[in-house]
Amino acid sequence: MLIFKRLCFLLSLISASIFAQQPTEKFSQLNDFGSNPGELSASYFTSTKASKLLVVLLHGCSQNGEQLAKQSGFLGLAKKHQFNLLIPQQSKNNNIQSCFNWFSPQDQQRNQGETLSLKQMVDTLKTRTQATQVYIAGLSAGGAMASAMLVNYPNLFNAGAIISGIAYPCADNLTKAISCMRNGPSQTIKQLVQQSLTQNSEQKTWPRLSVWTGDKDNVVAPINALRIAQQWASLSGIGTKPKKFKHDGYQQKQWRNSTGELLVELFQVTDMGHGIAINDSIENGSEATPFLLKAPLSAANEIVKFWFEN
Repeated sequence: MLIFKRLCFLLSLISASIFAQQPTEKFSQLNDFGSNPGELSASYFTSTKASKLLVVLLHGCSQNGEQLAKQSGFLGLAKKHQFNLLIPQQSKNNNIQSCFNWFSPQDQQRNQGETLSLKQMVDTLKTRTQATQVYIAGLSAGGAMASAMLVNYPNLFNAGAIISGIAYPCADNLTKAISCMRNGPSQTIKQLVQQSLTQNSEQKTWPRLSVWTGDKDNVVAPINALRIAQQWASLSGIGTKPKKFKHDGYQQKQWRNSTGELLVELFQVTDMGHGIAINDSIENGSEATPFLLKAPLSAANEIVKFWFEN
């Protein structure tokens, strides 16, 4: 009987230890953030310590933003690096597949629809957290919307990341959107740059950018990632060709300015389809689920490194 009691006591200690070590994942709803013309919702995670860093994560079609934050590794990285995390959420009322409407004129242009809603979220959470640096990442349709946000509000963001996304402006209707996804932009790099500059005529500097694709992506053709990187390198005033690096399982291109600062990077993961690269063998490399694909490296880890360590 005494042995049984001791065993129960030991098991209770082990159980308590296990539960004590489980991470707390508490998101709060973001309410009263403005007129919200795009009719989006949002939640957020705040750092346990006061942080001046705010990261915006835009999910892909049919995804839940909070789940993406957990499964991609961004939530774990928010805890590790002490940054605040804003999670906008699309609804089926706006899009039957819960995609951000990156191709819709009333939602993709500055101070209209969903882009304005997203800006209002960022402004509100910046005030609440007193953040001074803002970063944005998006996957698939969220990546395309991140493109729109970076071009529409370049002064709002310090850097961004576009994963399996589309250049902005590429399409202004669904037919063009499908063409962009399959074939890349119909515009030349010069045209993409000129359209971006037209609405930002006085812009001197642009947010730094990390771009990601899988070389077997049959949803958003890999050419889109290259065009985004080339567009952004041109906007950043980089006239030289990128440096190329070949690694085991992926290729990397880097565009640096005349002083050697890394402004644009492009990762192409070998034999990967449509989604975000994850590596479950490393800390915060997270778990493989649909559109979160096993790879030699973790996109979330590399993106955060690019943002905060370069």
